[in-house]
Amino acid sequence: MKKVIFVISLIVASVTLASAQRLAYVDSEYILKHIPEYTTAQKQLDDLSTKWQAEVDKQYEEIEKLYQAYQNDQVLLNEDMRRRREDEIVNKEKQVKDFQRQKFGFEGDLYKERIRLIQPVQDRVSKAIQELAKSESLDLILDKGSEVAILFANPSLDKSNDIITKLGLKPNPSLAN
Repeated sequence: MKKVIFVISLIVASVTLASAQRLAYVDSEYILKHIPEYTTAQKQLDDLSTKWQAEVDKQYEEIEKLYQAYQNDQVLLNEDMRRRREDEIVNKEKQVKDFQRQKFGFEGDLYKERIRLIQPVQDRVSKAIQELAKSESLDLILDKGSEVAILFANPSLDKSNDIITKLGLKPNPSLAN
């Protein structure tokens, strides 16, 4: 009997504690769409990525031409000339892969540029979220736009527009997903 009473009181206590927590959520993607610096930075990053990818594609086309020329001339080349042409093709491929790694790889130029351009905006949003949490005494704020799976969200808990207003911007519902 004591165990049953203990279990029931434990359940009641946990339900009481859970209901005492105040929570809300925001949609970070929706918020970021409202910030002009973010959209400008995203466009700059996209343009840079497109430019570098075009350079990579051009270099691969050159390698393909070298390889085709090698295939066509292979019968006419002696062993030493064949080896030199093969080495040239392999070296060019290595250079292109190094270029790709330098531009697109982990902590490459694109990553560094993304940090430089977007980190200040994300810091502003984060600060606004923290200020909102303090001012409204919220215990937990979830991000609807991230990988957290929210199966149902009461719209009254959505504080995205409050964050946008706190950032000095005007909410635009048409930017919502």
